[in-house]
Amino acid sequence: MEKQALIIGATGIVGGNLAQHLLACGGWHVTGLSRGRTPLQVGIDSVTADLTAPESVANALRGRQFSHVFFTAWSRQATERENIRVNGAMVKHVLDALGPTGQLKHAALVTGLKHYLGPFEAYAQGNVPMTPFREEQGRQPVDNFYYEQEDRVFEAAKQYDFGWSVHRPHTIIGFALGNAMNMGVTLAVYATLCKQTGQPFIFPGSKAQWESLTDMTDARLLARQLEWAATSPNARNEDFNVVNGDVFRWKWMWSRIAEYFGLEPAPFDGQTRPLESRMQDAGKQWKEIAARHQLKEPNVDALVSWWHTDADLGRPMEVLTDMSKSRKAGFLDYQSTPDAFFALFDRLKAEKIIPA
Repeated sequence: MEKQALIIGATGIVGGNLAQHLLACGGWHVTGLSRGRTPLQVGIDSVTADLTAPESVANALRGRQFSHVFFTAWSRQATERENIRVNGAMVKHVLDALGPTGQLKHAALVTGLKHYLGPFEAYAQGNVPMTPFREEQGRQPVDNFYYEQEDRVFEAAKQYDFGWSVHRPHTIIGFALGNAMNMGVTLAVYATLCKQTGQPFIFPGSKAQWESLTDMTDARLLARQLEWAATSPNARNEDFNVVNGDVFRWKWMWSRIAEYFGLEPAPFDGQTRPLESRMQDAGKQWKEIAARHQLKEPNVDALVSWWHTDADLGRPMEVLTDMSKSRKAGFLDYQSTPDAFFALFDRLKAEKIIPA
């Protein structure tokens, strides 16, 4: 029997890759719920709603039945208290609409490693757990909208008798445009700007990130874990970290990325040099590059998230994730992180987002 999937945020980096994976698997009918600003992939039904408005969600989902719902979107607010209010309500509104149908079997929630590190406004403050992060380390004693989202899922699962899973990726590498947290595309644009304008390819992050071990998450691997958890009894009512399975240091990875783009990386002197404060002329420069190479997107702000890449690469401590729980439960997938970057860069060239 065909499974009925509803993806909240189907145009984003996680939701888009998940939709593509489910369609390729077969046996899934995929519907995407979004604000309707970005067209969905071919093969995905579209539902348009304002997730912050319960009546909008209820009206959009009335008469529809889904066996699985995947929460892959969030709305960034000015403070963490507002993040909690808005993003918790978004989850609640969807589950309030789907739960009473009696058809929902599983709800999957994608959060991230800020579960362990704390939200941006209290990032890595206080007693951050020892690395590698493990699911058993639990929550931090700070306000965090991830916890609110989890609680809304747990509450509805108990009320309406469906299973759940929570997925905590590290920084996600994958193809998506206009995404608020997209290091891969941001670094591709940054490298292109350096090559085209002669700027030095400077690592923007901290000494800790340059020297420490770290890991990342390919959006395609995350999609595979989401599908596995939605259909595996071993994953029911469990939280899982999800990373590629390899580890690296940025002092090594930065040279690999530079080599891909034909750049010589600037020597790192231990100083943090955030992109957001150095890319003041990027808008004008990118518009000229896009015109010269006939690129699809001349607006650099539609491609990059300087602030998010600065936050990830500027962290003052090692960030490393343990995958033992997921592996013991049966998810054994692996993805080379350099290959994930290079596959993304190749696609950006093929789609004429960056110069070939």
